[in-house]
Amino acid sequence: MNEWLARRYSKEQQRGGFIATTPESNYQRDRARVIHSAALRSLQSKTQVLSVGESDFYRTRLTHSLEVAQIGSGICETLHDKYRDDADIQHWLPCMPLIEAISLCHDLGHPPFGHGGEVALNHMMHAHGGFEGNGQTLRIIARLGEYSPEQGFNLTRRTLLGVLKYPVLYSDVVNYPDDIEAHGNSNISRWEPPKCIMDDEAEILEWILEPFSEQDRQQFRRLQQHPDRHHRALFKAFDTSIMEIADDIAYGVHDLEDALTMRLVDFHHWKKEVVEPIIALGDNDVSREIEFYNQKLFADKKARKHAISKLVGFLVQHIEIQQCEKFSHPLLTYQATLISPAHEILNLLKAFIFKHVIKSPEVQALEFKGQQMIQRLFKVLSENPMRLLPEEHQLLYQSANNPQRVICDYIASLTDSQATKLYHKLFTPSSGSIFERL
Repeated sequence: MNEWLARRYSKEQQRGGFIATTPESNYQRDRARVIHSAALRSLQSKTQVLSVGESDFYRTRLTHSLEVAQIGSGICETLHDKYRDDADIQHWLPCMPLIEAISLCHDLGHPPFGHGGEVALNHMMHAHGGFEGNGQTLRIIARLGEYSPEQGFNLTRRTLLGVLKYPVLYSDVVNYPDDIEAHGNSNISRWEPPKCIMDDEAEILEWILEPFSEQDRQQFRRLQQHPDRHHRALFKAFDTSIMEIADDIAYGVHDLEDALTMRLVDFHHWKKEVVEPIIALGDNDVSREIEFYNQKLFADKKARKHAISKLVGFLVQHIEIQQCEKFSHPLLTYQATLISPAHEILNLLKAFIFKHVIKSPEVQALEFKGQQMIQRLFKVLSENPMRLLPEEHQLLYQSANNPQRVICDYIASLTDSQATKLYHKLFTPSSGSIFERL
């Protein structure tokens, strides 16, 4: 057993044992540690969809995470009621502190400037193990967080399992196009990272999955192979499936609210790309009240909030628990699933936001600018680590097996405003002061 695993075993034994036996009080402690962490606080100044500073109304990564936690707890409450007569499901459904801890964790690893920043860091790290936001989340909660010297937040095993969206390693799933280098540093969209955790966390993955049978462990880490793009993980744990639905609802519905409030979408596109396809799905709760949604969503903020809340409620009520017979352990067998027509309606909402907001030239221009700043910061810090890195990161850099990972961790931890200030401090002659700490 390696040293990290040995330390974690002793900690887990003190805090309640394996996945099935951990008391609820430990999940309350997990949630508290996440709430009071620097990583969660930093999300208040990290981009969700729209850039921080454009308005005081719309959502940041922090408010998004709070909404995911609230929706996740609502899903669990609904499922507890729906499956009140199924003792086994009742036993394995996550308690409120657990699902809230998982939900609050889910975006901790996202770097400044949203998804564009993630692509930029992966581009700079591709020869040193890559970068992926969900993988960075695991690094934070299991290694970098402030609650223990070497185990991060020192969370319970089941919380770590729930946060683990992709139980596969970078080296197992990475598969870039053969001509990836031909597009230069100004167009890095092809450097989209694979959905994974980084190889540096292989031992943490081993520890999380240790209680499962060998057959379950092997099956859980199986891949969907692709010849011309990154391979993909096939499975997720029960708690993760709940968190991901909550995340999708928050993205598809609450980010729609932001887009409507900021007048980034118009009724013509809404009717053609969302309303008409919903009606084409046939009779359902949303299609029967489509005029209510048309009027309320494009009215004042109180009317819009009424429609948004009703839409969230509709989606939550259409979640069921299904079973994957490929596994023996209930935490892998049970899966929360959004059923039809809610599944199709949520996909329409997500596609609408993706097309008219995320892929709009205005948002893409800001994303491009953030990517250029991150690449330039990474390059100059890599060339001058003992001159420009903060002192604590210089010490880590000197002792690291993978020094570039230390630079990556530092940049990923910055908020949008911190990264912008650092960029101007280094590259704008009229900016910067010795009183501004790195």
